[in-house]
Amino acid sequence: MSNYKYIFGPVPSRRLGLSLGADVIPFKTCSFDCVYCELGRTTNKTVERKEYIPLEDIKRELTEKLKENIKIDYITIAGSGEPTLYSKLGELIDFIKSVTDIPAAILTNGSLLWDEKVRDDIKNADLVKPSLDFWDDDSFQKVNRPEKQLSREKIIEGLIEFSHGFKNKIWLEVFLLKDTAMNDGKIDIIAQIVNKMRVDKVQLNSVDRPPAESYAKAPTTEEMNRYKTFFKHKDVEIIYKFQPKIESDNVVDKFDVINLLRRRPCSIDDIASGLQINRNEATKLANKLLEEKEAQVETVEGKNFIALTNKKKTPH
Repeated sequence: MSNYKYIFGPVPSRRLGLSLGADVIPFKTCSFDCVYCELGRTTNKTVERKEYIPLEDIKRELTEKLKENIKIDYITIAGSGEPTLYSKLGELIDFIKSVTDIPAAILTNGSLLWDEKVRDDIKNADLVKPSLDFWDDDSFQKVNRPEKQLSREKIIEGLIEFSHGFKNKIWLEVFLLKDTAMNDGKIDIIAQIVNKMRVDKVQLNSVDRPPAESYAKAPTTEEMNRYKTFFKHKDVEIIYKFQPKIESDNVVDKFDVINLLRRRPCSIDDIASGLQINRNEATKLANKLLEEKEAQVETVEGKNFIALTNKKKTPH
């Protein structure tokens, strides 16, 4: 199996099943610096759209990967940064649609949907998953830590306008944190914003992997279930850990694991399902990286994750 630079996975996604990722943005280049981000803190906070990665390189790798004939539920444009910063996004989506019937998904923080060009670029995606994490200016600044040109009002207007113009599926992610400022009244404000949007599904999500800031914690199960009741006019679900069935024993090596971990920390089960290998093989490969000090163990809510050491994180 080749060591791809821009195509990764498939990775197990709690939201999308087995997702083959297309990484179109350099590591931690984003319009936000979210406290809960599993990739760590943003190192290049920007709203500049450009061809960060050569489109032809991405197309070539994707074509090769699809020849492997592995199980994939979605081709997801996401990865190491905010994908709507990629100026060739529309061309990439059209290419995906021309070479495969696998649906194309965009995971976005929604910060640039006020831009008509961005909305036009993603119009042919099968699924767009924007997010909404804030209820007022203070929470916007504290949770998302946006690029200075962005405003809460502009982002909300963009989300609403996009939702009513997009013809395919929209799953809105509402990322919730355990915080003294988070209460039923604040959740109700978020729900009122969501009610102005045309979305097919609302997905309540929270911290599942090591976040950028250690103080970013997940609400309790009881709190999540209570918050769910505020979205009564929408199809709403709480995102739980995805448990795929392993159907094959692929031959992989430590470089395949490194490629997977570059995008986010993974549990042993994540590695097994993402690379479609058995758990024992995943454990041996992870232990090899730990022994060679190319990876380390990070613990969140009592769960262990394998994370690359800093020197190994960026492929660009």
